[in-house]
Order: sequence, then structure tokens, then C-alpha cells
Amino acid sequence: MPKVLVSDKLSETAVQIFRDRGVEVDYLPDVGKDKEKLAEIIGQYDGLAIRSATKVTAKLLESATNLKVIGRAGIGVDNVEIPAASKKGVIVMNTPFGNSVTTAEHAIALMFAVARQLPEASASTHAGKWEKNRFMGVEVFNKTLGIIGAGNIGSIVIDRALGLRMKVLAYDPFLSEERALELGVKKVELDEMLAKADFITLHVPLTEKTKNILSRENLAKTKKGVRIVNAARGGLIDEEALAELLKSGHVAGAALDVFATEPATESPLFGLPNVVVTPHLGASTNEAQENVALQVAEQMADYLLTGAVQNALNMPSVTAEEAAVMGPWIKLAGHLGAFIGQMTDEPIKAINVLYDGVASEMNLKALNAAVISGVMKATNPDVNMVSAPVMAAERGVQVATTTQGKTGVFDGYIKATVVTETRERSIAGTVFSDGKPRFIQIRGINVDAEIGQHMLYTRNKDVPGVIGALGTTLGDLGVNIANFTLGRTKAADDAIAILYLDEELKPEVIEALRATGKFVQVRPINFEV
Repeated sequence: MPKVLVSDKLSETAVQIFRDRGVEVDYLPDVGKDKEKLAEIIGQYDGLAIRSATKVTAKLLESATNLKVIGRAGIGVDNVEIPAASKKGVIVMNTPFGNSVTTAEHAIALMFAVARQLPEASASTHAGKWEKNRFMGVEVFNKTLGIIGAGNIGSIVIDRALGLRMKVLAYDPFLSEERALELGVKKVELDEMLAKADFITLHVPLTEKTKNILSRENLAKTKKGVRIVNAARGGLIDEEALAELLKSGHVAGAALDVFATEPATESPLFGLPNVVVTPHLGASTNEAQENVALQVAEQMADYLLTGAVQNALNMPSVTAEEAAVMGPWIKLAGHLGAFIGQMTDEPIKAINVLYDGVASEMNLKALNAAVISGVMKATNPDVNMVSAPVMAAERGVQVATTTQGKTGVFDGYIKATVVTETRERSIAGTVFSDGKPRFIQIRGINVDAEIGQHMLYTRNKDVPGVIGALGTTLGDLGVNIANFTLGRTKAADDAIAILYLDEELKPEVIEALRATGKFVQVRPINFEV
């Protein structure tokens, strides 16, 4: 009988699901806070069910000799070292959709609170004052809401805002015009949204591209009197700059549920009269907590008893029989998606996947999900093979699959293409007999490229001196090349290079390569290997 440890608070109903399904369970809701005790007992369990209090580190995983699955009741897995879990062969699951409505409702509640100064008015009235004339609010009716991120939670906020008769402008690079029309919003660029919105709310994950998306510079572009809401992730807003604009009156109010540093015991925003703050309560409703608890119990029981995988962050949703054969191909599909996802800055309209030979006979749904997940991870690291197709559909990204019999020297291959408004970008790969994925074609140019964690892609005109400039520049800056692959269309035409490096490239290395004037394109690409 599989055995699960629940190390954070979970509802009794969820715990009972394990028992009813034939899984032995120990409910120790405080042990997650005791690192030494958790490390002492973790070795006897096949599954670990957690919320946010338990920290699953590489050190803890060393003691988890029997652990097969970690289930996070919620979406965020910042408290789990996923690469370490993957290395140990431990599946990490989350529950990506269980608290969407709750988080969206909290954002709307914060918008109302800052529009009508409700916390200040409540505190004043509790103090025995009757300052009716002090708290003059604004209506949300007929106001313009600017929404950054129109995905799962963002689309729910849009629905609620339209119900309040607000006008909605949406900024989301992956939102298609067709999906925007379906949602009933106008898709705009960020600068236009900043200039026109009366309220701004954020619903994006924290990535390198979204970090400080409301920077000092962007906050200065906002409409005077704007009110800003963030119930997504800390780090999306420059809190110092926001505090200054609140004090100056340019920003009329702000409501934040999340902060760059949490727990937030101090902030430049604390104490300001036109600021509403809550302690990361976005998912804190009885319904949401129950939903994610029940979901994680069902998912973990399914995996431990049948091998079925759902909402896994580091493993595809495939049957046990398929996994043995498809593992390397799923990894390849993810790498193909990750390459074109990181190479593409424009909104993606379509993802087309061609399966040749043996690849065409596999579980194409899982392979497609791996490609889509790889593409979407470029902008949302929380996405997985289950949520990626849903996210693509929400953004109106069309996914097309084509199959064909064996056509070339390889037993089979996968070719992924993304389509934007202005271009198509393609890459193909195969799995060699040693089980290792390889890139075999980029931009129609044949290559044979080994895939590593840290890579560099360059494009140039095929003229003398480029390879020398590339090697010399990297060598001078202490970057070691593990593998170097070249390709070209024909002499004196387009040429590419893809390098497998020993470490992640620093920005100064990229700038130095661009400064040589030898390259049309220089792009670092990182893979989960």
C-alpha cells in the first residue's frame, strides 16, 4: 500500500480521499515547519502533500529515498526545488486552476476597496468618527480597466469587469485578436494601456520579461489619477517609484496583495493613506482551499495507484506503457518548443507540429503538449504540459498537427513551427539510437546539434572571419564551448551556429558578440535537461 505524508494543513475531506482510495496517509500538518523532523521521517513515504509552508529542498530530497510524487495544493511551487526533484525521479504536481476564481474576485475586491477608500473609512468609523465628507470615492462604472495578462485569472477578471460595465483594454503579447474579440476587450500595446487606463490590474507570473513591468519609467506613463491593483506576484511593480507617485498625487491609489519581499513586514507603501494592502490573500477562501486540497489528493492517489499523471510540472501526462518509449521524444518536443519560444518576441498566432515516421505513431497529444509547454514557458515558467494547451487556447493560439510516413534518413523526426503576424520560425529534431535528442534543422538549414542546458544561437552572412570572432570573443571572456555546430544555406548566404556552453551566458558576453558587427542575430537559449 502506498504511503503519503501530509505535512501542511489540508482539509479532512482531502485526507479521507487518500484513505478511501487505498492509500495509507499520515496527517502531520505542522511537521513541514520542522526541517529536521521532516528529514528524519520523509524516507518512509511514497508521496508528500504540501501547501506553502513545507520547503522541499535538494537536501531534504536526499533523505526522501522512497519518494515518488510531491503534490502542491495550489499553483505556486517556489517552495519546491523542481530540478532536484527531477534528478531524483520525483514527480512534482500542482493544482493550477483551483483558485482562479478566488484570486480574480480578490483583485476585483481590491479595486473596489481602493476606489471607495473602504479600509480607511472602516477604521475611521470604528474609531467613533463620522467623517462622511473625508472619503470621496470614484465609480468603476464606465471607467477604463487596463489589464496586464489575459490568461486564466485575467480572463475571469475581464468577465467581472465587463459585468460592471467597465471598458477593458488588454495587454498580453500572446493574446490574439480573435481571442480578444471573444473576451470582449480591445487588445493594445502597453504604452497605450498605461496612457488610457483609469484602473490597472496585473495578472501575469513573475519572469525576466515581466519583472518590474510597472517600472519607474512605465509608471510615469500612466494617466494621472490612475489606481493600480496587484494580486498576481510581487516584483511586477517598482514599489519605491509607486510610493513616490502616490505621494505626488499622480497615482490616486493602489491596492496590493503581493510584494517583492514576503512576508512583507515593511514597505515604502505601508502607512500611505491611499494604499490598501493585504497579506497575500488571493487564494484564501474556503472554497479555493478545499478545491485545491481535493484536487491534489485525487491526483496523487491516481498516480500512486495507477501511474496516471496529471498537472505535473516535470513529467508529461502519459500512461506508464507510453512513458518508456516516449520519454526521449517528449524531451525533444519540449526542447523544440523552448527554442522557438525563446526566439520569438512577437505574439504567436499558431503552432504547427509535423510528425514524421515513428514519431507520427506516438501519443501526439502528449508530444503536442510538450511542444506547446516549451513555447509557453518562455513567458510563463509555471506552465506545464496540462495547462499549456489550455493557456494557448485561451490566447487564441491555433495548434495544428500533421503526420506523415518516414521520408528521410531518420526513422522519424518532429518539426515545430510558430506563426506570428510577420513571420514563421521552424526547428526540427530527432532522437538518436542512444536516446539523446538532437536538433537537425533550424530555419531550413541542416545541422546536427547536441542539446545542453546553456546554448548560444547566432546568425550571420557566410563570410570569412565570423567563426574566429565568435571563438575569440567567447575565449577572451572565459566562456568554454562544449559543442559547436555550424550550418549554411549556400556559400556567401545565410549561416547559423549553435553552441553548447558550460555555463549560462552573462549579458556582457552577448553585448560583446553583438559589438563585433559580425552577426545578424545573437541569442542565448536555455533548456531544462
